[in-house]
Amino acid sequence: QVKLVESGGGLVQAGGSLSLSCAASGGTFISYAMGWFRQAPGKEREFVVITWSDGQSYSADSVKSRFTISRDNAKNTVYLQMNSLKPEDTAVYYCAAGRVYTGYHQQHRYDYWGQGTQVTVSS
Repeated sequence: QVKLVESGGGLVQAGGSLSLSCAASGGTFISYAMGWFRQAPGKEREFVVITWSDGQSYSADSVKSRFTISRDNAKNTVYLQMNSLKPEDTAVYYCAAGRVYTGYHQQHRYDYWGQGTQVTVSS
């Protein structure tokens, strides 16, 4: 059983930056693709970005060039660096893990989820 714990959320002004972390335990971290999803109030959870064990990543168009995902396999941790934040980035951000090779936009592809961390961007 893999446990994921996010941290680093908070309140930031538009144009600012924030960094999230997701620490994994209880599994073989390197065997999992790690993703970030987010859910804004009144909206469905949506895919943000994913990274695989070899470091390759793929981002949603809405965050491309602003958000960067990275992972430290030695620390079993994945990071999400968010720059040029916009009010529409306000959401609860969730870390997810799974043996994902295709369909990475789809939540059911992921086996494990964190509890989420709130990110609020003020205008």
